[in-house]
Amino acid sequence: MKGMIARAAPVSDMDQSQLLLLFNSAELQAFATGFPILVVHVSVTLVMLMIGATLYAMLTPWKEISLIRNGNSAAAVAFGGVLAGLAIPLAASLSASNSTIEIIIWGLATVIVQLLAFRLTDMILAGLPDRIREGEISAAVLLVAAKLAVALILAAAVTV
Repeated sequence: MKGMIARAAPVSDMDQSQLLLLFNSAELQAFATGFPILVVHVSVTLVMLMIGATLYAMLTPWKEISLIRNGNSAAAVAFGGVLAGLAIPLAASLSASNSTIEIIIWGLATVIVQLLAFRLTDMILAGLPDRIREGEISAAVLLVAAKLAVALILAAAVTV
């Protein structure tokens, strides 16, 4: 059999009818209808996450992105907490919404409330920004915990 090319067996009539049934199945039709909606909803939510993270980076008194680029692990931990803290209520608004417009409305509301809560947390835990700038991981972990706690409460409020 050396040098011979194997040929695929022809599809039988029964196999063709099974394929037709599969392509006409309710599950595949539901997927074909729902998948584009999923892509839009996830895309809108990810854009809101990027906008929220960008706004946070612009509003903070310390520049976490430049600190991260310079190897500051505490700034990376703190900014990771911001991303998770924004993503949690955005995920809740995505889950609780029935349309793209609802996702946008509730998503923007959660981003605004979360950014205000982040600023309030930064003010209440005074001195932490300086400690993060100095690379103190323990300060960043405390800040992340506070931001995640607020995020979880906000997420629960969205799903009520």
